[in-house]
Amino acid sequence: MSTVVGEMDHHDHHHHAPSGITRWLFTTNHKDIGSLYLWFSFIMFLVGGSMAMVIRAELFQPGLQLVEPHFFNQMTTVHGLIMVFGAVMPAFTGLANWMVPLMIGAPDMALPRMNNWSFWILPFAFAILLASLFMEGGGPAFGWTFYAPLSTTYSGDSTALFVFSVHIMGISSIMGAINVIVTIMNMRAPGMTYMKMPLFVWTWFITAFLLIAVMPVLAGAVTMVLTDKYFGTSFFDAAGGGDPVMFQHIFWFFGHPEVYIMILPSFGIVSAIIPAFSRKPLFGYASMVYATAAIAGLSFLVWAHHMFTTGMPVAAELFFMYCTMLISVPTGVKVFNWVATMWRGSISFETPMLFALAFVILFTIGGFSGLMLAITPVDFQYHDTYFVVAHFHYVLVSGAIFSIMAAAYYWLPKWTGHMYDENLGRWHFWCSLISVNVLFFPMHFVGLAGMPRRIPDYALQFADINQIVSIGGFAFGLSQLIFLWVVIKCVRGGEKAAAKPWEGAEGLEWTVDSPAPYHTFETPPQVK
Repeated sequence: MSTVVGEMDHHDHHHHAPSGITRWLFTTNHKDIGSLYLWFSFIMFLVGGSMAMVIRAELFQPGLQLVEPHFFNQMTTVHGLIMVFGAVMPAFTGLANWMVPLMIGAPDMALPRMNNWSFWILPFAFAILLASLFMEGGGPAFGWTFYAPLSTTYSGDSTALFVFSVHIMGISSIMGAINVIVTIMNMRAPGMTYMKMPLFVWTWFITAFLLIAVMPVLAGAVTMVLTDKYFGTSFFDAAGGGDPVMFQHIFWFFGHPEVYIMILPSFGIVSAIIPAFSRKPLFGYASMVYATAAIAGLSFLVWAHHMFTTGMPVAAELFFMYCTMLISVPTGVKVFNWVATMWRGSISFETPMLFALAFVILFTIGGFSGLMLAITPVDFQYHDTYFVVAHFHYVLVSGAIFSIMAAAYYWLPKWTGHMYDENLGRWHFWCSLISVNVLFFPMHFVGLAGMPRRIPDYALQFADINQIVSIGGFAFGLSQLIFLWVVIKCVRGGEKAAAKPWEGAEGLEWTVDSPAPYHTFETPPQVK
């Protein structure tokens, strides 16, 4: 308490936000940094999306029309890197920065200066990555998973920039994760026990541990790629006693927990929104917490399901097959609990609820195709086809991205002090929902028929479906401009938002005014 009083004396002279560009450069305020992360991730989402448009434009017809195959590969690579590290992860970090202190009754994040630093190194990381596209020989073209020897023996000189850029992203992620853990462990309001924390806080708490565990693994992998390419080592080169398959083991030991880093915060968001619009408490809170922890733990035991075709021993393939199927159990618990929360609730369908419902249904479709991929013998048929592309885009677009949209609509009144335009929000939702299914659902069928991924040309029999998919892709991309307009319109004005704009919403964030004051909870609230 004494520290809080000291803080109050210290802050009295600048209770209002400082203005101008220096406010954003030097800010240590968790709300400002949250906003910076969210805007940055949206800009990256549009950049990565425009690369996806290049991919879909090339695939609109069979044959090579618009871009060279090498440039096509650069687009698939950088699109993946930007969407994973530049759009989805910073968006969740922005939501954590904005909402975690509000939800636990903390005045700010625990390490505010590090918070500023962890954001401001990100634009430089992505500037380096995007600059590599303009180098002689082009940018990275080895897929976002940068398998050796594609990224070592056969890559261009932009590999060095790629490695440097990934290191900076990783440093940012680790600093952000440490900040979240320290904040949640040390700054909860009196009475806020661990089992009273909102699920969004819980999912981020667990995600932060995952980040700290796996980001150094990624750093190790990219460093070995760097030394293999430029310093004559042969970690991944069989001629020098290395093993290219070892690269995949190291990469996917990072890569599979990474997939859950991009979906666990979604579970927290949906677990806040569904009870609010069902006007009922969340069904099975404790089981949701344990299920999240179980998913995080199991995510370390399934990495090689990405590698069924590498010639692993049958015993290993069986182990990874069963572990992968096991991870669907805690995920199923979550889906069951969301449905049980809605059961006999007094549901209303505002935009956040629409996105949350679409999330539950479409994420479940992505989960089922994941179960298909988990079955080793049939994975030999699916591997590296468009079926895999369909699967992970259902999980990451109609999963992670839809949950981020839901969160934005849900908390926009709290951030801006204005209600967003509900009609425009619904337009955004329905356009996104229809187009995302036109875009990704047909991919299952061309994948099962054998169309390989990451290829700029394809056999004639896939032409019709690819045309439909590309039209869905352009429609989905354009739909996101509606969202941009909704946000700008909401920031600029509109109907004043109440402190608690959603009738069924629960939690400390709804006890402060809308917009949330620059400094909140200088006296910690008491949680009953």
